[in-house]
Amino acid sequence: MSSVATRSGMSTEELRDFYLRYVELANKREFAQMADFAHEEVIMNGTPAKMADMVAEFYKHIDAVPDLHWEIQDLVVEGDRVAARLIDTGTPVKEWNGLAPTGKSVTITETAFYRIEDGRFKHMSYLMDIDTARRQLAA
Repeated sequence: MSSVATRSGMSTEELRDFYLRYVELANKREFAQMADFAHEEVIMNGTPAKMADMVAEFYKHIDAVPDLHWEIQDLVVEGDRVAARLIDTGTPVKEWNGLAPTGKSVTITETAFYRIEDGRFKHMSYLMDIDTARRQLAA
């Protein structure tokens, strides 16, 4: 890996470590530290949003799936961009992404893409395989 600083102001290794810490923060529910990872205003799934909206999205997910866990399967860092494939696991206890809880656990794939500016996320997008969750909850 290159140790040359990118347009994000961080080296490839620093961006990789940055993302690993971000996922660790999410898994530990330490959302108060989100200011270390995201700008006050971000573009989230193509829509301008405040960091507070991004944090609220996390809380929405863990309110519905208290044991939600993100595990990185693939991580690609290039320039100021990070792409990740994650496995999300948990047991919904409330409606989640339009799905009613059934007491069953889900294991789904999530893809996430980020662009970092000045050492923090500026553009973020993610896509969760909700069709698989629907099948798992119905089985």
